[in-house]
Amino acid sequence: MKIVCDDKIPFLRGVLEPYAEVVYLPGKQTTAEVVKDADAVITRTRTICNEALLKDSAVKVIATATIGFDHIDTAWCEAHGIEWKNAPGCNSWSVKQYIASVLCTLAQKHDFRFEDKTLGVVGVGNVGSKVAEVARLLGMKVLLNDPPRARKEGDEGFVSLDEVMEKSDIITLHVPLEKEGPDATWHLFDAQRIAKLGKHQILMNSSRGSVVDNKALKVALQAGSICAAVLDVWEGEPELDRELISLLDITTPHIAGYSADGKANGTMASVRTVARKLGLPLCEWTPEGIPAPEQELTFTIDASGKSKQDVLSEAVLHTYQVLDDDAALRANPELFEKLRGDYPIRREFTAFNINLVGADDDTVNTLRQIGFNIN
Repeated sequence: MKIVCDDKIPFLRGVLEPYAEVVYLPGKQTTAEVVKDADAVITRTRTICNEALLKDSAVKVIATATIGFDHIDTAWCEAHGIEWKNAPGCNSWSVKQYIASVLCTLAQKHDFRFEDKTLGVVGVGNVGSKVAEVARLLGMKVLLNDPPRARKEGDEGFVSLDEVMEKSDIITLHVPLEKEGPDATWHLFDAQRIAKLGKHQILMNSSRGSVVDNKALKVALQAGSICAAVLDVWEGEPELDRELISLLDITTPHIAGYSADGKANGTMASVRTVARKLGLPLCEWTPEGIPAPEQELTFTIDASGKSKQDVLSEAVLHTYQVLDDDAALRANPELFEKLRGDYPIRREFTAFNINLVGADDDTVNTLRQIGFNIN
């Protein structure tokens, strides 16, 4: 039995070796010749799993350790008896943390209070729903846009994209990349839609690069027709528009979902998918020994004399400073893939314990709801 794995998937080495020949390769070096005699492929977004890769191969199952699966030609796989599975929700807590850090950073830079701002969440799946939750906990008003969910569940609780654009101060995108159909998201924010945004509005994309027309966004930022933009994902990755980088408030190398916890969840889902398909005794496997980050997992906040927003921001930014990733990408945009592949350990809110001094019950409860352990 042979299994081909992306060499940047963490917590995987040694798990499958007792049961199969395991080949580890960079995603772009996973070729048709490599997978020809493979039973399974465990991958990330850099390996395009289509007819060119898989035709006449022995592959029975593809597991991607990611939420997204637009790198898999699902129709071709299904037509040729190849099972595929992504890892929905695996990094939703990680993106929740990323967006929380971005919002706290933007609030400090632009000097606003959360309660004075409305966040529009476009795409309210596993990720978007957690983003909406943390925004509410920070104190923001939240608008939700998700046409597929609205059709299935009813319009209550959802608004149109036009209403999101009209009433939101900040818009954050959490949609899959769909090129066709009623819910197409390719260039969802194209030149026409970006032109409708106002000078007070901020656009954020951590879903898929092509959901936003990057050229149109650059034009808007150059003209000052919108307040700011935040990009974690890019058109043309890993080649980046250096001029656009210089115009963004925050720019990161496609790492919103890159917490160690989120990666562990993606690896776990992939191993279990392959195990079920190939009959391996790993259907309940769980990664062990997630490393500690550079930050202290137990820390103290003295809330005396501080506003609730100040305390929440201090807690969030202790766990993750998004500007560290911003600085690394600005310094070396040509190292986009390396910055992703060698990403430092980042732990999610639930890994942290706060010794909280002088805080009221409301602040304590909010921090607990965000995910922190409070002493």
